[in-house]
Amino acid sequence: MENYEQSKIGSKAHTVLHCIDLSSPDIHQSVSLLKQACLDCGFFYVINHGISQEFMDEVFTQSKRFFNLPLNEKIKVLRNEKHRGYTPLHDELLDPDTQVHGDYKEGYYIGVEVPEGDPESEKPFYGPNVWPAPDILPGWRETMDRFHQEALEVAKVVARIIALALDLNADFFDKPEILGEPIATLRLLHYEGQTSDPSKGIYGAGAHSDFGLITLLATDEVLGLQICKDKDAKPQIWEYVPPLKGLVLCHFHFPALLCLLVY
Repeated sequence: MENYEQSKIGSKAHTVLHCIDLSSPDIHQSVSLLKQACLDCGFFYVINHGISQEFMDEVFTQSKRFFNLPLNEKIKVLRNEKHRGYTPLHDELLDPDTQVHGDYKEGYYIGVEVPEGDPESEKPFYGPNVWPAPDILPGWRETMDRFHQEALEVAKVVARIIALALDLNADFFDKPEILGEPIATLRLLHYEGQTSDPSKGIYGAGAHSDFGLITLLATDEVLGLQICKDKDAKPQIWEYVPPLKGLVLCHFHFPALLCLLVY
């Protein structure tokens, strides 16, 4: 499948992105599509990624269960110095030049589990995760642990295609210092019902470029994500990315921008 598009949603301009089938036996086509996507903007969809829709729906259900908790319960697992745990509304300010206050979103960080006392836990961004009490959210940790592992496997498959597109060995990013022992973060996000108003500096998530190697983004069916394919353009052109069930949006990090407007 070479590209994926959806008819215009109202009057909102939307983008057309390449779509890569991770189950395709034609690796040359996948490499070609990914290379073109990265030359275009760095964003593309992946399908047949191996995470079942049933399980994806369960992850979203469990995520909502956490964010529906009273604030006093969520504060008990507040983000620590290892970047694990809950981030409240307005906690992050991604674009201070245009935003009047923090993002209208709350989140939850989950990383690679490294037990306390393990020498590796002394490294930045490594350590034990912070979890809600099992009597408050039974089965929540198990669901998120599994999703973290499955999403990491998808990232590794995508990274192998990226390596081939760069004329490297397919296992180049599997080295211990990259994806062999990754700082792989699962971030659950919940956007508040506040309507974004760029003219007033109010955003669900301000404009930003991600860090690291790649971002995999699974969304519900609410339109809101925008990308700017050329951050140096004047004026910048922002386009909506249609939320498509069963597909995962992938962003290979280099100069491109994204933001979240909530409607």
